[in-house]
Amino acid sequence: MEKITNTVGRRKSSVARIYMSKGTGNVTVNGKEYKEYFTMIYLQNQVMAPLNATETAGSYDVKVNVVGGGFKGQAEAIKLGIARALMQENAEQYHDALKKDDLLTRDPRSVERKKFGKRKARRSFQFSKR
Repeated sequence: MEKITNTVGRRKSSVARIYMSKGTGNVTVNGKEYKEYFTMIYLQNQVMAPLNATETAGSYDVKVNVVGGGFKGQAEAIKLGIARALMQENAEQYHDALKKDDLLTRDPRSVERKKFGKRKARRSFQFSKR
């Protein structure tokens, strides 16, 4: 039986569950080919960044379930999840390449909540002197 690595990647309000196993390089996101799911090329590059950094693009099959947020947050959540899965596979071999491209750090930035008495999180209503 083949070994399946299971990890989670998060970004903004997106959560990506990654299931990675040895294979031919198929990347499936929510049942679709990743190029079909992410139509913009820079998002496709985000998804493939960890595999390209470690030069393992053709040797793993990746199945992804991703929920929440927009396409950019989802792509970056998948990027973190794949990097973590590669670390579980072979940490000493892949760590330096992933660390160099800053693929192992969870980006903590998210939308600041709206405060009462304000129009947005920090933006005030227009002030009228008269």
